[in-house]
Amino acid sequence: MATFTVNGESHELDVPAETSLADLLRDQLGLHGVRVSCAEGECGSCTVLVDGRPVTACLMLAAQAEGAEITTIEGLAVNGELHPIQQAFIEEQGFQCGFCTPGFIVSAKAFLDEHPEPTEEETAVAMSGSICRCGSYPYIVQAVLSASRKLAGASSPGS
Repeated sequence: MATFTVNGESHELDVPAETSLADLLRDQLGLHGVRVSCAEGECGSCTVLVDGRPVTACLMLAAQAEGAEITTIEGLAVNGELHPIQQAFIEEQGFQCGFCTPGFIVSAKAFLDEHPEPTEEETAVAMSGSICRCGSYPYIVQAVLSASRKLAGASSPGS
């Protein structure tokens, strides 16, 4: 048995050694926001946070994440209220088909945690690790920039 903390909840699971983190999250915990597209770590759709760092869950063995804090797209909303990044993606239409969106949002969370006031260029470079087959990149960049403004406003005194 192995213990995993996912979106703030502890889970004791029997996990075969060859199980990827993506398969654990999707198949054993039902977290289908973790999307597997390429299964080669190239597209970013399976991105989750492991101890606050973005990782491609399709390439990481579940055993490597034992004892770490794992956050998926499902763990960003609090009490049914969307995270400001999720809300910004809706407002800025930072998606088309939506398949890649969870990976972009989770990547944006890690990026904005490290760079709370990014430039447009920094944001575009940071988001380049994920692939959107629909080509929504300009809207994705605007959504991340909008989220940075929302987060800055939320942390200002008197807001």
